[in-house]
Amino acid sequence: MIGALLALWAAAALFLVVVMTVAWLVQRRTGQGGWADAFWSLGLGAAGVFVALFPLDGVAPSARQALGACLIGAWGLRLGLHIAARARSSEEDPRYARLRQDWGPHFQTRMFSFLMLQAGAAALLALNILVAARNPTPDLNFQDALATLVFVVALFGERLADRQLSRFKADTSNRGKVCDSGLWAWSRHPNYFFEWLGWCAWPIFAIDLSGGWPWGWLALSGPAYIYWLLTRVSGVPLLEAHMRRSRPEAFAAYAARTSVFFPRPPRD
Repeated sequence: MIGALLALWAAAALFLVVVMTVAWLVQRRTGQGGWADAFWSLGLGAAGVFVALFPLDGVAPSARQALGACLIGAWGLRLGLHIAARARSSEEDPRYARLRQDWGPHFQTRMFSFLMLQAGAAALLALNILVAARNPTPDLNFQDALATLVFVVALFGERLADRQLSRFKADTSNRGKVCDSGLWAWSRHPNYFFEWLGWCAWPIFAIDLSGGWPWGWLALSGPAYIYWLLTRVSGVPLLEAHMRRSRPEAFAAYAARTSVFFPRPPRD
């Protein structure tokens, strides 16, 4: 059984390498690095559905497998299409614009390596979905209900944060300002917080406290990795550096009263 699951994971990892190679070709042709994030989200969503539902040994998918596939599929479509719409209609994401400037003539070579690292990260996250969906505990239980609730709250919270930011940017009177209303008054990056929260659902699905599915503990790697990525590498640091350069006074005042990541009431 474990050998079959490893083969399934390897197939998903290979698929993700192909997806991110296509993402590199698209961003090279368009000059818009933001397409990479759209491909990553859609590709991981598809890989998650695959590892959750692919039949092994002729056994039909369980209710937990079907539920996991629905959740990760909804996540991938929502986030991927949202980022694709942004990449199609706006300037290049400031994170990638900065990398383009910093890497200069080596940008495309380094970008390919960077996207292959993203493929590896997506493969790690696909493993979380695999061990969660394939938890052999019979029937859905309270943990599954709790995990679903966490995931749905995260999905709608991230969507709300994205919509609030889009409305703020669409108002031309807000140019040069920082979005500090709604969820953005409680966290400087509520979309990132809810993204991390969504990955916290998979360990709840995966871990069997009775010890019957020890592989489920691997799902703790997902939220740990996403938190590190968003707060230390490609999320918060790059965006906040851009904000400090583009609107230093407004951002300094905003940062002084607003939590970096975890939501809390703003300081007076």
